[in-house]
Amino acid sequence: MPLVCGATGCSTTERVAIRYWLGVAPREQVLRGVSMGLAQAGRGSRAALEDMRESDGVVYYSPKTDADGETLREFTAIGWIAEGGAGQIGQAGAGSYRPWRHQVDYDTDAVAASIRPLLTVLEFTRDDPDWGYQLRRGLIEISRHDYDLIRRQMRRG
Repeated sequence: MPLVCGATGCSTTERVAIRYWLGVAPREQVLRGVSMGLAQAGRGSRAALEDMRESDGVVYYSPKTDADGETLREFTAIGWIAEGGAGQIGQAGAGSYRPWRHQVDYDTDAVAASIRPLLTVLEFTRDDPDWGYQLRRGLIEISRHDYDLIRRQMRRG
């Protein structure tokens, strides 16, 4: 049996459960990723994407419009990790930036949705006045419950 390794260690058993992820990035970066069918987290680090697998759900939350932009606080994209593992983009070379990314099948019918109406019902925000602090990591695992609530909110448009 093959050895499967991720950020949480190694195992000889393959993971079969679907997991759900919340990435955090300005809307401008998210929309660029959507247009290319890619997900990136943690400034393109491999470690941030290692635990993501095919069919996992991914949603992006954008606190701002762009790096120096206006406050937004919206979910801006949602989809599923596509077939294939994380890979690097770009040409290798001295000093070149080659971020790690996953292919994603984004829901093209989804529309941006404010987090505000969901703050009291999402598991990662309810009962936690400092819920935004955990988002500083750039990528967190969320529950299926939260993913489904966000997905429904983004399909109302």
